[in-house]
Amino acid sequence: MKRRSFVELAALGSTAFVAGCAQTQTQAQPQAAAGTCATDGTPNQFIPKKAADATPLVNELTKYPRCPYCNMDRTQFHASRMLIQYGDDLVDGTCSIHCAALSLGLNIDRQPKTMWVGDNAAAGDVKPLVEVDKATFLVGSKIKGVMTQRSKVAYGDKAAAEASRKANGGELVDFDQALAAAYADMSRDVSMIRKNREERRKRAAEQAKKS
Repeated sequence: MKRRSFVELAALGSTAFVAGCAQTQTQAQPQAAAGTCATDGTPNQFIPKKAADATPLVNELTKYPRCPYCNMDRTQFHASRMLIQYGDDLVDGTCSIHCAALSLGLNIDRQPKTMWVGDNAAAGDVKPLVEVDKATFLVGSKIKGVMTQRSKVAYGDKAAAEASRKANGGELVDFDQALAAAYADMSRDVSMIRKNREERRKRAAEQAKKS
């Protein structure tokens, strides 16, 4: 899937996430100038860490078990997970459209070739993946969101999406619109995630003191 709209939308979100500077240099990396990192600048803000993969759907959850942006277990969040295969066959497996938006923003010079999302119209303990162009997204329903306050749930069958809308509210949109919503929500969602994680750290520290 090569549509300019993805890159344009990704540019809006590229400032929402800052990749850490690599602490080691390899022979393939140029020497960094003073005050900079060798991996600064496009296309090196975030290069997917796994080797190129021409068949990312094969054993997908084994190869990409955790989201590289938030470390969430993708099997646990199978219904919201996404898989992005870029034109050079580098692959990002994320937990949600929120983290997929981060990937697209950071990999601004990589064209996405194919993208998949969990199909909530399908049965099974682990939802299968469906190409995003074949999915209908329900945005803003009462279904709990993953990494976002405003949920964005994908359905491979439009009738199932409409049934969910009637039951849960929200708006039916295509992937481009759902991605735009993810970028629009990014600031609020990042603040929410940061607050939640800080609260968990405090609770863990209090538990450690008691034990």
